[in-house]
Amino acid sequence: MERKLAAIMAADIVSYSLMMAENEASTYKELRTVFDNLIEPTVAQHGGRIFKKTGDGFLAMFPSVNEAVDAGSAIQQGFDNAPFELRIGINLGDVIEDKGDMYGDGVNVATRLETMADPGSIFVSGAVVMAADRNRGDVFARVGRRRAKNIPDRLNVYRVRRAQSSWSRWRKVPRVLRGTAARWSYGVAAVALVLIGTQIQPLSLAAMVSRLPAALSFDQTRADPRPAVAVMPFATMGGDQSYFADGLTEDVTTALARNSELQIIARDSTYAVRGQESDMRKLGAKLGVSYVVEGSARREGDRLRVSAQLIDVKSGAHLWSRSFDRQVADVFTVQSELTTEIVAQLAPYIGRSEAIAAAQRPTDNLQAYDLLLRARHRYRHGVQDAEALMEARGLYQRALEMDPAYAVARAGLALTYIADVAKRSSGRATAHELELGLSEARQAVRLDPNLSLGYQVISFGLAVQGDYAAGLQAAKRAVELNPNDPDSMMALAKAQVRFGDYADAVANAERARRLHPMAPEYYAYVHGQALYAADRRDESATVISECLVRAPRDANCLLIQAALQGRRGDIEAAQLTMASLVGAQPTFSLEAERSYRRFGNKPLMEQFLKDLTVAKAPGAA
Repeated sequence: MERKLAAIMAADIVSYSLMMAENEASTYKELRTVFDNLIEPTVAQHGGRIFKKTGDGFLAMFPSVNEAVDAGSAIQQGFDNAPFELRIGINLGDVIEDKGDMYGDGVNVATRLETMADPGSIFVSGAVVMAADRNRGDVFARVGRRRAKNIPDRLNVYRVRRAQSSWSRWRKVPRVLRGTAARWSYGVAAVALVLIGTQIQPLSLAAMVSRLPAALSFDQTRADPRPAVAVMPFATMGGDQSYFADGLTEDVTTALARNSELQIIARDSTYAVRGQESDMRKLGAKLGVSYVVEGSARREGDRLRVSAQLIDVKSGAHLWSRSFDRQVADVFTVQSELTTEIVAQLAPYIGRSEAIAAAQRPTDNLQAYDLLLRARHRYRHGVQDAEALMEARGLYQRALEMDPAYAVARAGLALTYIADVAKRSSGRATAHELELGLSEARQAVRLDPNLSLGYQVISFGLAVQGDYAAGLQAAKRAVELNPNDPDSMMALAKAQVRFGDYADAVANAERARRLHPMAPEYYAYVHGQALYAADRRDESATVISECLVRAPRDANCLLIQAALQGRRGDIEAAQLTMASLVGAQPTFSLEAERSYRRFGNKPLMEQFLKDLTVAKAPGAA
């Protein structure tokens, strides 16, 4: 007997016994044809071996999960034209090989996954997702934690997305705010209406998060097997250097986020809970992470001292700590060493050279870097502050005067132009600023082809310009380059809504909110908008109601709520919501919404305008 690690595929034909009872000879003949012409050649082509046949099913072993997933997809594609439907389960685990047969948990879990699978689908375990090539991230869609017979722990279950395959039934499965949380939503909606009617000023985000019942929070259950990490804001040790410590925090977060084997919580979420919890277990639970990075930074003249430590939140143990005393000129080397050592602790299968390459020196001019930190500290995308936007633009321009090849600064400058056009922040932006912003963003990615921020800004500009297909491609590239950036994930969700890819828009919005548990209301709006577009209106109403509890005058969430109420024929409520929307945004009109093309050029755009007409939007007949 030999014990080994193997990828196991279990497959079974649906309703085979019933088909045999109806026409035994024909069914058996068709089954043999499928095995001889499709299943066995495909398994062999991918290096696999069928070690057991069960009449209407089989068990196969493969040398890698990638080959197993590819073989499963090819077999299911062949079954699309066959008289049968097949269920497939794939697992990676320990097996015992004895006289050509396989036994053990690796086989047992694969068979349990097969029984869970829907006809025509492929279910895989979290171990398969963990071991698959990183460029396959979009292939797997989370199903959730499932109980399996005779297996004590719940299984992390994923579905394999197959090209040109119908899986619409899965798009209708609710994935957020089930059970108690769903029941809470009805009370939330009533509270939201009261707050809107009385125009009570909302609490700050951090305060609201601490006071909301747990059932109201977005579902942060993670079936994702990758380690989840939060980089807490670095403390400032002496002097007015908060912008420098904040910039260091953001850069370390971004560098870690480029590693797709980790889940990195968004910077703004960690800032929202700064100083709230001294108990690491509570902090970890609030952010949904298993590890926390803490640190401090002190800059005196040309000297730099940085300390950092990695903490396991469950045990409170300090897994690693390090101090750096360097010249300020070595700040990028410090960032690189920090990320390399953290990655080495959490994901030893990542090569150290890759982690170092992810933190390459972005500029040789430290004054330019200092100006970039000040610009980012002054203005962040989504903030409606024309003065801050213009100050940040000036800082980016000064940074580029010192280093014209500084790609990150060029992308930041581009964002100020495009955001000004989209949000009408200064009231003076024209189509010229939009073209200028796109030109700067394209120059940024020419300078650094791996700059995720550059593609995110290009996607934003193309959407404002109305080129939704190109905007979608740019958004996808941004996520490929930085799979842990929730802003890029939300930009992709927005692009997918405009392009009509509604199910994936919902999935990406949900993932972005998991990575940014303390996200601003804009995240809830995009999530609710995607659910509205996917015709999952009850779930959309729940998400939008949460948004309006925290921010009763949020124009975007009021807009989606008005459309939802208009669609279901609740005319009185829709008109009350529209009145609140116009009060919060006096310039709102049906014509302006038609020009903005929130849902692109898809048929849903006209339905959306009809829903707003029912709500008596300004300009409606």
